[in-house]
Amino acid sequence: MKNFKELGLSKNLLRTLEEIGFNEPTEIQEKVIPLALAGKDVIAESATGSGKTLAFGAPIIEKIKTGEGLQVLVLTPTRELAEQNAKYFKIFSKYSSLKIVTVYGGVSLIPQMEDLKKADVAIGTPGRILDHISRKTINFSKIKILVLDEADRMLDMGFIDDVTDIVHHCPKNRQTLLFSATISEDIERIAKRYMVSPINVSAESYVDPSKLKQFFYDVPTKEKFSLLVHLLKKENSKLVMVFCNTKRTADFTGDNLKRSGFDALTLHGDLNQNQRKKVLDHFHNSEKFILVCTDVAARGLDIKNVSHVYNYDSPKTSTEYIHRIGRTARAGKDGKAITLLSERDYDNFRQVNRDSSLKIEQISLPEFEKVFVRATESGMNRSFGRRPDRNFGGRDFRSHSRTQGNAGNRRYGQRNTEKDGGREHGSFGNRRQEGTGGRRIGGRKNSPSFRGRSGNSSSGRGRRF
Repeated sequence: MKNFKELGLSKNLLRTLEEIGFNEPTEIQEKVIPLALAGKDVIAESATGSGKTLAFGAPIIEKIKTGEGLQVLVLTPTRELAEQNAKYFKIFSKYSSLKIVTVYGGVSLIPQMEDLKKADVAIGTPGRILDHISRKTINFSKIKILVLDEADRMLDMGFIDDVTDIVHHCPKNRQTLLFSATISEDIERIAKRYMVSPINVSAESYVDPSKLKQFFYDVPTKEKFSLLVHLLKKENSKLVMVFCNTKRTADFTGDNLKRSGFDALTLHGDLNQNQRKKVLDHFHNSEKFILVCTDVAARGLDIKNVSHVYNYDSPKTSTEYIHRIGRTARAGKDGKAITLLSERDYDNFRQVNRDSSLKIEQISLPEFEKVFVRATESGMNRSFGRRPDRNFGGRDFRSHSRTQGNAGNRRYGQRNTEKDGGREHGSFGNRRQEGTGGRRIGGRKNSPSFRGRSGNSSSGRGRRF
């Protein structure tokens, strides 16, 4: 591996990096910095936490002269990422006089208008940048470098039209650096249309797979919160992230964790900027804390020392799953990713497991106590917990065959029998037929296949994830 001096950086920047303890470049920095210094357009496949801010920040600091107007625009998907990038930019540019401003929504436009008049580098979100374009309070005529940071996230959040509109306002004679955790067809189309002979580079995941353990529990919906409380008490956790698919579930989970005595806060899109800042500051400054969040709220956050990631709801895709679990097992530290799977998660989890590279092990349910919550997501007061005396046999989500006999397997669309120990989950319009082993939904006999294969044979009973 090369050192920073071999990458062609100036004495002032090398001095700064030495002072802040940056001894060796990360893989993405080693690959991007020389290309960017040479003026090449670059497509970099790299995740949050891999050191990409310095990868594009160092060339900008080296190439841009202060006082010549706004010369750099860095587009980010979220306010938090804009703030983080600006924070590191200011640290890296300690011995230069670059004027760096952040431009995002939720705060007054007027101070931003004044700051932009003197700015060399603007770091902002698409919506607020477009506001300034429409008001003619931002001048792109001297833009030399355009950075699209976490481009895949911006597209996932529906910013593709905003991004392309902003790119159209930038000079054609510019350098473009695009960073994305994944390179999708949409990313490739943007690159082909707006970049000049871009060079593709990629870095290995910052997550150490040998340090990351991935598990899932199959748990009844009513008992999911109780299981989460049990695991949080039993696991030797420090900083914990709990992912929920909706703001409503995040509020429900966060509120009840606090009522259960945990130091937990919730982060989602309904919080204003000051509330979000307080939550993140508390998280960053704590040694043991739980952050309950949605995917959108967590996007772009570079949070270190996360020991556990819990999927309270299963993500919808393997890409989102990878984004979530990438928060832990970093820089040689151990980490765990635990998914709490209930009936409503099955379809999503099946999609996650289409990625054959993921190795998610099923763990048998432990005995745990009921936890009483004040309110559920449906607005009714009830307890969420498992009766410790129940003999819950569980299902095999990996193998073809479903456990037989008195295994406690759930059955769908027919009444329970004493022999099979199962539960009734309501009628789906048809009773399950003898020998099919699956559910009938809308008249279909096949049980759902979670790897894309049919489960209609007598030896193929049960769900497959």
